[in-house]
Amino acid sequence: MSTPAYPPMPPHPMLPPRTLNIEGRGELYMRDSGETDPTRPAVMLLHGWTVSSDLNWDAAYDPLVAAGYRVLAIDHRGHGRGLRTTVPFRLTDCAGDAVAAVRALGLAPAIFVGYSMGGTIAQLIARDHRDAVSGIVLSATAQHFQDPQTARLWRLMGGLRLLLSLAPRTAWRAGFRQLGIPMSPRTAWWISEMTRNSARDVAEAGRELGRFDSRPWLGSLDVPATAVITTGDQSVPPDNQREAATALGATVYEAPIDHLEVTTRASEYNPALLRALAALEAAAERPAAAARA
Repeated sequence: MSTPAYPPMPPHPMLPPRTLNIEGRGELYMRDSGETDPTRPAVMLLHGWTVSSDLNWDAAYDPLVAAGYRVLAIDHRGHGRGLRTTVPFRLTDCAGDAVAAVRALGLAPAIFVGYSMGGTIAQLIARDHRDAVSGIVLSATAQHFQDPQTARLWRLMGGLRLLLSLAPRTAWRAGFRQLGIPMSPRTAWWISEMTRNSARDVAEAGRELGRFDSRPWLGSLDVPATAVITTGDQSVPPDNQREAATALGATVYEAPIDHLEVTTRASEYNPALLRALAALEAAAERPAAAARA
């Protein structure tokens, strides 16, 4: 039976797109809610591996804007509409891109929210660009991804690059079938977005995650932090997520979802994210109130 020819339409209107030409980096693509009210805290959303900002965060955009935030969501290098370069993919470069965008818009220091791979980028931002950070939220992420099961995945990156280069739509459809996700208008949009990725950069990003290890330094960071633990996560074990939160001294909130359910079960994830952000705001307000007193 042939695959239904669903048009690749997003499930709802997204935040306005924005590009920034950053000297020494290139043209960065992101979503930007665009409010100019200086009392709105700026929140930069950092997406996970193989997806784009829209695929990771589309269900959170409107609730975050409604809660009073200036919402930014960057597409990382080689992902979605993100920057393409001649150099290998590096997580530290993604961290620098996100910070450069916030600085260019005059919104630093900002809150950075990292999901999965985005959580490793948030950790690097807190380490390398502390003056640009008012707080971070880690979610569905860890200090390292070097357990034996995940390490086997990283060794397959060369094959993944070849497959995505030769037959990206076939590869993504097969992956969805493996996960038991049927074709539908929404999954047609998901696949259309994922075919925007650079096969080279996605494979190299997988290798980068395999090399990432913040255990030697995460506990030494002095940055306000919260964590949203995805307690049903079968990709990043919740215990590993909690270890990262403990190392950083982060206040923990829980969302009872699996790794890939951040949008499909947004009604269970977004309240935890909003509580995590509110806790960072409250922590920032306490010293300010003490100083005024």
